[in-house]
Amino acid sequence: MNQRRIDNHSLSFIKQYSLEDRHLLFFIADFIVIISSAIFAYYLVYQHFNIPNDYRTIIVINSLIILLSSSFYRLYQSWRGLVFLSQLYKVFTVWFVSFACLLTLLFFAKQFEFFSITWIKMWFAIGAASTCLYRTLSILILNKLRQQGKNIKEVIIVGNGKIIDDITHVSKLHPEYGFKIIQVMPLSHFNKPNDVIYQKLVDTISMKRQDTELWICLPLADSFIVKNILKNLRYSTVEIRFFPDLEDLSILNYDATNLMGFHSLNLSCSSITDTKASIKRYEDVILSLIILALISVPCLIIMIGIKLTSRGPVLFKQKRHGAKKEIFDVYKFRSMTVGNENAKVKQATKNDARITKFGGFLRKTSLDELPQFINVLQGNMSIVGPRPHALSHNEHYKGLVETYMWRHKVKPGITGWAQVNGYRGETDTLDKMQKRVEYDLWYIENWSLFLDLKIIFSTIFKGFINKNAY
Repeated sequence: MNQRRIDNHSLSFIKQYSLEDRHLLFFIADFIVIISSAIFAYYLVYQHFNIPNDYRTIIVINSLIILLSSSFYRLYQSWRGLVFLSQLYKVFTVWFVSFACLLTLLFFAKQFEFFSITWIKMWFAIGAASTCLYRTLSILILNKLRQQGKNIKEVIIVGNGKIIDDITHVSKLHPEYGFKIIQVMPLSHFNKPNDVIYQKLVDTISMKRQDTELWICLPLADSFIVKNILKNLRYSTVEIRFFPDLEDLSILNYDATNLMGFHSLNLSCSSITDTKASIKRYEDVILSLIILALISVPCLIIMIGIKLTSRGPVLFKQKRHGAKKEIFDVYKFRSMTVGNENAKVKQATKNDARITKFGGFLRKTSLDELPQFINVLQGNMSIVGPRPHALSHNEHYKGLVETYMWRHKVKPGITGWAQVNGYRGETDTLDKMQKRVEYDLWYIENWSLFLDLKIIFSTIFKGFINKNAY
């Protein structure tokens, strides 16, 4: 009884505000968290609340940066139906980017030494964690209500096919998304010009709740029906969404883009936008500088080992395709005898006679890849991304794997999603290469800062030594 009273009270609290008001509450809550976390971090560092004016100025400036970044990343729009973890990633990204901007501003303004870096780091940690925490709690409350059938949007679907079965299944399996399919109108009713069926649709919607949505699930070949539905519902305020059935197409990114006033559906475009690419580049530069400092001594030992075990240069260069198929030189520690590193198509295999004993150790442990952090600083590569293949391999496989060259829509990486999932080393069958490409494209489509960090840590703990690396 008490739980029901609490839930009803929560629901009434949510209902008494419009959607815009609820988003304003999040805006105000963010502002409070930003300011309070800055003050609390200052107290933890200095043990008092007498904050100097220059610190107050920085708090105001960074607060504006965070709030503007939150608006840019659409954190004050509805989260209904969106993947929760992806939204938390956006929250973390906003704080990361904002504090990166703050540090950059302090550096170029030559004010860096006047502020405590410990305070800034604590402000970031406390603020980001608090924001994620209160948003998580608010989502958990909404999820609880929706699982009880409250705060649900009803949906009418027009169409047929597997996509409707999938949508219906997901809506039942995950009531926390906040959608309930209440009616499905088959596509066959709309295939012929018939004013009666369209009027029935209008009447059906008019009798439903004001927040009921209409979802149209049709193949692209039947898109003319969408136009007829929009025409007949032109006097209605119902929200209409179009779910084109694209399962027969190989698609890298299906986001919609407005170009020159025209709406386009991105069928083969990288989902790593310019903003995300800037974040990824910032990540690459910072981590590469840190890693190069940490591995300087091991690299020196490796160089001595190569010189003592075989004749020839310590490093070797090979041509690789980078982003947009630009050719660059990739650096590696030499692991083969001189004259064999540039073999045209043949990949290294088990017990390959070309590989030196010390080179075999380097390959098994992936230590031969360490010089590629120089490529990362040069901007030719990223720490995480699809592994760059030899030019001859690209020519060989691009005609065998339909989406093979889509890997080159982003910078190649030292490690990647395919590698930490076991698709590393020799690709002696077409199936292995297809699976590697599949993992690479999944990474491109689902890129996030958290995913990069996950791959990096996976590489550290399980990706260095691999039985498939020769």
